Amino acid sequence: MRVDLSDPLLYRDSDPAPVWSRLRAEHPVHRNERANGEHFWAVMTHGLCTDMLTDPRVFSSRNGMRLDSDPKVLAAAAGKMLNITDPPRHDKIRKVVSSAFTPRMVSRLEATMRKTAAEAIDEALAAGECEFTRVAQKLPVSVICDMLGVAPADWDFMVERTRFAWSSTALDEAEEARKIRAHTEILLHFQDLAAQRRREPQDDLMSALVCGEIDGAPLTDQEILYNCDALVSGGNETTRHATVGGLLALIDNPDQWHRLRDEPALMPSAIQEIVRYTSPVMHALRTATEDVEFGGELISAGDHVVAWLPSANRDEKVFDDPDRFDIGREPNRHLGFIQGNHYCIGSSLAKLELTVMFEELLARVEIAELAGQVRRLRSNLLWGFDSLPVTFVPRA
Repeated sequence: MRVDLSDPLLYRDSDPAPVWSRLRAEHPVHRNERANGEHFWAVMTHGLCTDMLTDPRVFSSRNGMRLDSDPKVLAAAAGKMLNITDPPRHDKIRKVVSSAFTPRMVSRLEATMRKTAAEAIDEALAAGECEFTRVAQKLPVSVICDMLGVAPADWDFMVERTRFAWSSTALDEAEEARKIRAHTEILLHFQDLAAQRRREPQDDLMSALVCGEIDGAPLTDQEILYNCDALVSGGNETTRHATVGGLLALIDNPDQWHRLRDEPALMPSAIQEIVRYTSPVMHALRTATEDVEFGGELISAGDHVVAWLPSANRDEKVFDDPDRFDIGREPNRHLGFIQGNHYCIGSSLAKLELTVMFEELLARVEIAELAGQVRRLRSNLLWGFDSLPVTFVPRA
């Protein structure tokens, strides 16, 4: 049976796990033909994905990291945006961004997380029934806003704009226009914030970007905005969908909910399992820089090679009973945060956000129950959710 892994309807309307399983067994490097006549190579196993992601010389990020990117945007952002840049410049940009993660900032961010998560859950409890995708979006947006230095008064603005800017694949021209407008408003907001921080630097990421230098030269306005954009999209969407998927996994597996409550020391392994099991980022694209034999296939220079991360995270050769949700799973060598030089720069913050959210849920909620139909996202990049209506029963 022919399948197009880039078809977003595959992930909205069906369970893709059997497709991934078949391809891992039959075509671990799968030539994927698209409806428009183009093709890419989908890498399906854990070992081959790891090999590809840790070899930037042969598999470059400069031509994009996701399918269906705008070629004009890629040409403008290559070498400027962290996630579409190769070493050595990638490492230099990463150093500037990492410099903002001071102990003082991390402490402030955790305080923000606790307050935001507690308030969001208390509001949901008071309402009785809630749309959990809305609850889950508040925490990552507040964290990235706090980290960048966005004023608290503007956080609601950012929550709403990000909800549209990185929503499902657009269905029509009106929806696409709304996405573009929301994205533009976010970038204009960051442009104003950058100007403010040039005048008055503070202890935040925007200040680190506007004051940072690479090879003795300051970052350009483009570099600053591109990297803010990457941080917001990466820091917001992935954590939000992992949070929603994690709650759904606990609802579907109530024994794991009760186990986590009874054994709070399992929280670190539970968070790793949530990332593995939900695998919010579905693919990571690279471009072959030379002709290469890989996974038994001959790949030509210029071909797109795409690590299919949820498939790697369900690889039977690496994970026992991979379709089972097990909060005590050890070891758990998932690829949810990628591998190699593009290992997620915010992975520690993402794990902390998930920890705080589920700690606050367990402290306040006796049990969570579905209150309606679960709707998956129409996307080939994010394996996520458009809707998860739930009812929270409060703890006595």
